[in-house]
Amino acid sequence: MKIGIAGGGAFGTALSVALALDGNDVRLWARSEAAVKQMCETRQNGKLPDVLLPDRVSVSSDIAPLLGCDTILLATPAQTLPEFLGTHAEALSGKTLIAACKGIDLKRMTGPASTIADLVPSATPAMLTGPSFAADIARGLPTALTLACADEEHGETLQNALSTATLRIYRTTDTVGAELGGALKNVMAIAAGIAMGARLGESARAALITRGFPEMQRLALALGAQPETLSGLSGLGDLVLTCTSEQSRNYRFGSALGRGADFDQSTTVEGAATARAVQLLAAKLGLDMPICNVVADLTTGKTDVSTALNALLSRPLKEE
Repeated sequence: MKIGIAGGGAFGTALSVALALDGNDVRLWARSEAAVKQMCETRQNGKLPDVLLPDRVSVSSDIAPLLGCDTILLATPAQTLPEFLGTHAEALSGKTLIAACKGIDLKRMTGPASTIADLVPSATPAMLTGPSFAADIARGLPTALTLACADEEHGETLQNALSTATLRIYRTTDTVGAELGGALKNVMAIAAGIAMGARLGESARAALITRGFPEMQRLALALGAQPETLSGLSGLGDLVLTCTSEQSRNYRFGSALGRGADFDQSTTVEGAATARAVQLLAAKLGLDMPICNVVADLTTGKTDVSTALNALLSRPLKEE
């Protein structure tokens, strides 16, 4: 099978490695000519040291080979996905487009699969999400993901096509639940990182994870998701992983906030923009989202860590 992957970052590259090793021909597109040159010359991506690109992976900054594929994985940042889709909407018409990014677009207030459906209505949109780190996928470590596609028959076809010996894919038709689970867990990972960075301890982190999960469910259900989706890999599974590992960019970002330390501005932190989108959605829908609101205020400089933590700890006691 010929598969296109848009995005030459760590996750897009990791997916290209896993799918190529399973016998697929992969067209990996990256915007940066310098990154493409490095990958072509060394067969390595600097973000994934010690991982070699298989021969079946071809890398290019020319968009044409990618657009020649009928099935394309979109591993671009969630906030730049609308621009990519809008620019290439005509060429992407009628294709299967699988979002492999997590977040809520600040301008459109939609998740990746919904954004695909809006901007390329003739395409078949899907979502690949769940508890995973690029380094694990690239190194062939066992990973389980969710493939969400509203078209059940097409979803089953994609499930079989994208599953490998080490990449186990489960499917659902609930694209809304899958995209929101993947987006909202990033906000909670920032909160968990803040707690650990501020040295509040493991118990505080556990409390944030536990109380953050109902917040995720609250918004997802209000937007039409199925409750069981949030309890699966794309919700609870991803939440646990990203709130407890230094491999998570969102967790590391939160940890830096908690310590009052600088953070690499070139690193994509989807949870920061998602927190701001959630704050707006929650206000519109009349939902109580205290953790998301605190993260939004912190990432926009409206409050400081000490004030934010005091606000959470002083909330009224109530029945669980």
